[in-house]
Amino acid sequence: MMDPATTQLGKMLLDEITPVVMVLRTSLVEESCLKNGLSLAQMLSPFCNFTNIDVPVRTASDQPYRLHKFKLRLFYESDIRQPNLEVSKERLKQVIAQAGEKDFSELGSDPPQISNVVGRSESEILPSWFQIFNKELIHTVSFSEHEAFDHPVACLLVVSSQDEQPINKFVDLFNTNKMPSLINDGAMDPKIMKHYLLVHDNQVGSSEKATKVLSEMKSTFGPNDCHLLCINSSQDGEMEHQDNPWASYKSDASPSQRLGCFLNIDDFNEIKDLMQELTSKHVIPYMEQKIRALNQQVSATRKGFRNQIKNLWWRKGKEDTLDSSNGPMYTFSSIESQIRILGDYAFMLRDYELALSNYRLISTDYKLDKAWKRYAGVQEMMGLAYFMLDQSRKEAEYCMENAFSTYLKIGSSGQQNATRCGLWWVEMLRTRDQYKEAATVYFRICNEEPLHSAVMLEQASYCYLLSKPPMLNKYGFHLVLSGDRYKKCDQIKHAIRTYRSAVSVYKGTTWSHIKDHVHFHIGQWYAFLGMYDVAVAHMLEVLACSHQSKTTQELYLRDFLQTVQKTGKTFEVLKLQLPIVNVSSLKVFFEDHRTYASAAAASVRESLWSLLEEDIIPSLSTARSNWLELQSKLIPKQYKESNICVAGEAVKVNIEFKNPLQIPISLSSVTLICELSPKSDEANTDACNSTIELQKEEELRSSTAIGDMSSGVSSLTLSEADVLLESGEAILVQLTVTPKVEGILKIIGVRWKLSGSVVGLYNFDTTVVKKKIAKGRQRTKSSPINDLKFLVIKSLPKLEGFIRHLPERAYAGDLRHLVLELKNPSEISVKNLKMKISHPRLLCVGKQDELMKKIPACLERKTVAEQSGALGNSRKMPQALFVFPEDITVHGNTPLLWPLWFRAAVPGNISLLITIYYEIGNMSSFIKYRTLRMSYNLQVLPSLNVTYQISPCPLRLQQFLVHMDILNQTSSESFQIQQLSAVGDQWEISLLQPFDVIFPSNSLFTGQALSCFFILKNHGKLVTSKDESSSLSPPLPGSDVNLQGSNDMLIDVSCSPLADFHNCERSQGVSSQDDTNTVDFILISRLPKTDGVSNSQKLFSHHACHCSTLSTSPITWLIDGPQTTHHNFNVSFCQISLRMTLHNSSDTVANVCVNTFDSPSGSDQSSGASTTQSSVPSGNQSGWYEVRALPEIKVTSSIPRIEVGKSSLPLPESVSPFIWSGSSATSVRLEPKSTAKIPLAICVFSPGTYDLSNYSLNWNLLGVNDQGSKEATTQSSGTCQGYPYFLTVLQSA
Repeated sequence: MMDPATTQLGKMLLDEITPVVMVLRTSLVEESCLKNGLSLAQMLSPFCNFTNIDVPVRTASDQPYRLHKFKLRLFYESDIRQPNLEVSKERLKQVIAQAGEKDFSELGSDPPQISNVVGRSESEILPSWFQIFNKELIHTVSFSEHEAFDHPVACLLVVSSQDEQPINKFVDLFNTNKMPSLINDGAMDPKIMKHYLLVHDNQVGSSEKATKVLSEMKSTFGPNDCHLLCINSSQDGEMEHQDNPWASYKSDASPSQRLGCFLNIDDFNEIKDLMQELTSKHVIPYMEQKIRALNQQVSATRKGFRNQIKNLWWRKGKEDTLDSSNGPMYTFSSIESQIRILGDYAFMLRDYELALSNYRLISTDYKLDKAWKRYAGVQEMMGLAYFMLDQSRKEAEYCMENAFSTYLKIGSSGQQNATRCGLWWVEMLRTRDQYKEAATVYFRICNEEPLHSAVMLEQASYCYLLSKPPMLNKYGFHLVLSGDRYKKCDQIKHAIRTYRSAVSVYKGTTWSHIKDHVHFHIGQWYAFLGMYDVAVAHMLEVLACSHQSKTTQELYLRDFLQTVQKTGKTFEVLKLQLPIVNVSSLKVFFEDHRTYASAAAASVRESLWSLLEEDIIPSLSTARSNWLELQSKLIPKQYKESNICVAGEAVKVNIEFKNPLQIPISLSSVTLICELSPKSDEANTDACNSTIELQKEEELRSSTAIGDMSSGVSSLTLSEADVLLESGEAILVQLTVTPKVEGILKIIGVRWKLSGSVVGLYNFDTTVVKKKIAKGRQRTKSSPINDLKFLVIKSLPKLEGFIRHLPERAYAGDLRHLVLELKNPSEISVKNLKMKISHPRLLCVGKQDELMKKIPACLERKTVAEQSGALGNSRKMPQALFVFPEDITVHGNTPLLWPLWFRAAVPGNISLLITIYYEIGNMSSFIKYRTLRMSYNLQVLPSLNVTYQISPCPLRLQQFLVHMDILNQTSSESFQIQQLSAVGDQWEISLLQPFDVIFPSNSLFTGQALSCFFILKNHGKLVTSKDESSSLSPPLPGSDVNLQGSNDMLIDVSCSPLADFHNCERSQGVSSQDDTNTVDFILISRLPKTDGVSNSQKLFSHHACHCSTLSTSPITWLIDGPQTTHHNFNVSFCQISLRMTLHNSSDTVANVCVNTFDSPSGSDQSSGASTTQSSVPSGNQSGWYEVRALPEIKVTSSIPRIEVGKSSLPLPESVSPFIWSGSSATSVRLEPKSTAKIPLAICVFSPGTYDLSNYSLNWNLLGVNDQGSKEATTQSSGTCQGYPYFLTVLQSA
């Protein structure tokens, strides 16, 4: 450790605990000194601090040592008294106020960043005025009666040579009536060393009189105690001292005042010599002598075993006295006071060992006398002595803790002493880098005086910052506590300073409440000082305080708006936090060659549209010079990265505003910030590049719409919106900008007005924008500014379209007739129309002559003549791409109407996409075509669940029994079953029994099920792949069944659109069987009449395709045998017989082979447990899978191990616990529709539960020809694994 004298605490002790010299002077002396702007004490004080005095000192020991640094403190007799507490507080307040004024100039700058503060040295971090404040705080307890280091050790009597009868003046000056109260009250010895000084003012006269008076003084007071000091030797008063020594002692001096202006170099040196001689030849020797005399006295009366016993006996019984702060009254002549004086004198002369020994001696006396204030003072000096000796840190801290606690125990009278003790204790800890402990002491120093507490808390915060590692949270928290107390004492500037330092601590943290508190109060205090701009900047940080209570949010917003109003101007804020702009929701919708019929269509992903439009948009390979190549030639090079929009067509921007507060907020005049400038030529490329740079903040604030067109008319139109956001509400606002002329359009940002007072601005340039990019124009690199820059081209025709009566919700199978309507407001026609549909299963394009058709009349079965005319109009299935006739054009106000057929194919939420391609005629533009994109979201609800089961008839060939189950899955609708059709001319279907017998009610209500049976006949007419198109030719009369039992016309399922939709349904799946063995069904239903009104126009078709007529797999089997048996394994192994029953349900001969295999060695099955092997059939295998429930059986046995035969040894691991006995493979030939039984047996060697599934069954089916010869014509085979069969064998008694 460094020398304690060089530390901050050591310097404080050498400055504060030094000998005091009482100065007594006449008024003429003071007048002579005031000519220099100084009092006598101020003039002499700079020369009382000696940095190299080199004086030998010998105290109680015989070993001398030398003093190199020493200081005297000069005080007038009137100042040697305990300071007035109120005056001291006012002085401290003045020190703090002056410091605040000096630091106020820095409050307008940005607060320091915590990263720049951490790691700095203590001298760089701590404000310089802390030392001044702490020094003033220590001075508040000066001249206490129980501390001798503030008692004068000498008296300097000063008389002017101009005084009448100077000798008498010296005598009169030491009049007891003018002495300090410490002397008059007996606390201090009046017999102190006296030194006599005669001051001569050279401006008044010569020094002859002064010399004569000096002679008289020496004869009266002694030659060694008298001195003459001549001052004011400069006659003109123009002396300037480069390093003015009096500046630090004259704190109230003005900068223009010249201190010591009449003191020349001779005066300067004479004063210096005088004070050095007074110190080295008078004060220090006097203190040495005093120490030796007191030490002898104390040694004689208190030291030694006998004196200690005597002292304790004398003080016996004082424990019963009442506590008091000072205890009994001690005069200067009491032995306790003499010991304290001895200790303090030794401390001031740096003999810390002697001082410590005497402090220890008197400490016990004060404790026994319950003189707690004196006891605490001695403990305080002991701690300081330990520190200066650099001994026992633990003892030093113990003494300081003891002194501090004792001062606080006294009460208010000891509070100031506790503060001084705490300050010295803090410096002791800081010297040893114990900053965390020092901060704790600072916190304990805080008393009821808020201003003192504020300074102490601030100093504590810096201790936390300087600790290793830095405790940043506590640093910020104590800064906030300090600032709060500064505010209570009206020290606004200090409060701002501490809160600004705390801002950097909590920046970027999740401590939202304390961040809001700091920013809001800084804003309030800046507003109080009239610095409204800075106040608003801080209040902006707390506007989006969603975590605060509703009351707090109202307070923040109200004060913010009031502060803005006090500025007297429209306040524009970049990135205003209220409301929150959800940049992730930012979407830009614009139309180039792609146009949208609705907002829903614009929100669909571009990849879906690109995939849908692959077949209709001209590809790059179609022509050597297509529109994309033309575009690259016509667009200037600097605009190739821009998006394209059309003049007169709006660019839409979706942006979400969210209110994070619990109170409503209003937004008005919400609009985009845009710029539209003309296209520059190639020669002005550099100038153009400069215009597309990011907007500066002042440019962003300048205006909402910037138009550089020379016409003087606004070149673009902006939409405005007013929004009221309720508590926590988020609203997606769509804003538009419509350019009117060609040029370059840039969308810069968005602006709004909050509560009619503050304009908020948000710049989009740094935002990643979601937008549409056409295929073929995707860029490898895209900057955010280019996403919001558009090349505006001249106006183009735009097709508008919608589908009439398309339902948003429908039941599955719903069949409707719709109309597509297209309009072109422009007089320029569009041609070569094409339409692509994403779900042709739902939407089918009709013919133009079907525009006026109505359902169900247009679907009813026609006469034979009409049918023959309609055959040529049937189509295979709906196509996704439809090409309009070449002669069709759209322009003006004449709409184009085209029929569409709609069928809700499957339940679910379906996004139906439609794109219409059209070309622009007679127009010189690099965009030669455009597309109209239409999107509809449909919800298809379940209606009827129809299932079919087909079984062959055993008595007749080519005849089947069809079991149809219908379940109404709707929640509120009823249906009437109208018709069932078997598709194809080879099928004939009929009811097994009348429908009114099966279903007397005409309606199938909600949740109701219906089962009915039909006879299906196959007329044997096979259809080859070449004749597939004729499968939907007019059916036989028996292919449709009317299920209403009335004369209602049947629906013709062989004509459009039912035939088209059915072919589409067939294409959805591939039949696993040959078409000759499958049949398709179409069930027609409708809604019943409601209140006498028919709903027959609502028709539903339910399609079932590829229903197989083949039978299932033919072979089944079953194992019979015991489930549980008992056997004595001590005698022999157990043999068990089983039986397998096989059945061939097919019409052909079957060869069946049963293979058994033993359990592998590594899979022994223990008692009570089994391993189940999978027996799920694959391919054509089948069988019964019966597992009987076994009763819970508790097995008990006295046999400790499983025995086989008579052996007591356990089975080897390689031996299976059971084996199949008999043949390992058994083959059997099964005739059609026959049954066979096979005997099986196993041998079990130990008790347990076993799974007998370790076998397989292989079967082959053989076809037989008409002559009865065996020939493998339609051979079929399969393999089945054994299913689980559990057998439990128990040990018998």
